[in-house]
Amino acid sequence: MLVSGGQQQELAAYFGKSEYLDLVRLARKAERVGVSDSQPHVVVVPGILGSQLGIARARPLPNDVLWLDPIDIQVGRLRLLGLDAGAPIIPLGVVLYSHLKLRLRLRAAGFGVTLYDYDWRLGIEDSGATLAARLREVGTRRLAIVAHSMGGLLSRIALTLPGTQHVERAVLLGTPNQGSFAPVQALRGSYSVVRKIARLDGATTAERLTEEVFNSFPSLYQMLPVGRKGAAGLLDPGAWPDSGPALRLPLLERARRFREGLPPADDRFVAVAGVGQETVTAASKGRDGFTYTVTRHGDGTVPANCAALNGGNTYFAKVAHSDLTRDAHVASAIVDILRKGATKRLPTRWKSSSRAQARVSDRQLRRTDVDKVDWASLTPAQRGDFLENLNEPLKLRLRVPTSRRPL
Repeated sequence: MLVSGGQQQELAAYFGKSEYLDLVRLARKAERVGVSDSQPHVVVVPGILGSQLGIARARPLPNDVLWLDPIDIQVGRLRLLGLDAGAPIIPLGVVLYSHLKLRLRLRAAGFGVTLYDYDWRLGIEDSGATLAARLREVGTRRLAIVAHSMGGLLSRIALTLPGTQHVERAVLLGTPNQGSFAPVQALRGSYSVVRKIARLDGATTAERLTEEVFNSFPSLYQMLPVGRKGAAGLLDPGAWPDSGPALRLPLLERARRFREGLPPADDRFVAVAGVGQETVTAASKGRDGFTYTVTRHGDGTVPANCAALNGGNTYFAKVAHSDLTRDAHVASAIVDILRKGATKRLPTRWKSSSRAQARVSDRQLRRTDVDKVDWASLTPAQRGDFLENLNEPLKLRLRVPTSRRPL
């Protein structure tokens, strides 16, 4: 449809006019270039929240998409995503807004591309095994992986399993190899995405939604930060505040075992870490829950030193987490890496001179995004703004700490 101009009005309304025109240009270029048999087929693996989830329905009815359908959320149906609910949830395709540009840019470079969807609520080890099975289905065909965020951890698991040696390279975009503080906030009900989603449901709060739904996801616990000052104890229940949504202690123990057993990335892996964005890079326990330190040493979701691979093979880009799959310069670097194993478009070293920081507590974050949103009353432009800004973190004013000199 992008190539032919079909359904132009609907697609322009869905993506936004400017985005739609970009996609048309990329699709037509990809159509002209075609797929080269001399290059590996690329499997794009999204991160958490990057695949649509819902319930299959018999034709001619369309499948019932729950994530992300604001109308379903407004009537309280997001609770069906909680693993305790027992609903027959299945993946229903990747979120196109986040991944279609990357697919088209890779296609325009001559790569065949498959977008891989999966149930991101489940344990990463289970999802990694499912990915490995899918990779084995293609036989010995040359493959490469481009994975965003949590998708990179799935890929690390998958490529240690038998029958995946034909995957020649894996590029990890903003993968929390050493964890992230975003899952900490998600489990606390203070994460911006959780709070914005809760605004759509007038009958619940972000804290209740967290306890009933998000805190049932093993994957969130498995991405808690590890091995860093201020975060090493977060797999210990005693390191968490007593207040706030209740944790699932068996899932915390499962996350500890997962982290202990996560194998190191081999030489097929290359990481791209986002930098220069306001990112939570530390957390400390206090009376108000956690207090988070925000610096510019990450991509807005994952600290740079958590995304970097141990032993090198890491590039750095001044790009926000959710834009790593959409940025043209990053896409060009990915093409280089897939073809040659390296790129000169991004630096391999990054050291920030910024000392600016801010602190914000769970209590302060829970005062944000509390007003309810009536989705039915929003204009199309307002709906687009709401969804486009869903992943945007709270903007804080960062300042350089003043040094205290002795009198």
